[in-house]
Amino acid sequence: MKPTGITNRIRILRFESGEMTQAELAERIGVTRQTVIAIEKGRYSPSLETAFRIARVFAVSLEQVFQYAGGADDEGTTP
Repeated sequence: MKPTGITNRIRILRFESGEMTQAELAERIGVTRQTVIAIEKGRYSPSLETAFRIARVFAVSLEQVFQYAGGADDEGTTP
């Protein structure tokens, strides 16, 4: 599976939240543990709804969880 252009801080946020396990996060956002693993490793981009659920669990903004690592072409800055 090809990695996505989206990076995340989920692993860090889990540990800052009392060492929450992947299984605990999965249960709280309504997905499988395997889905959390894939999102964490950047192999899968979550739906917008799932992304919001993850941010809500950690009480942070989406930007504090996910970052887009696209290049200049993706941002429309090149002709």
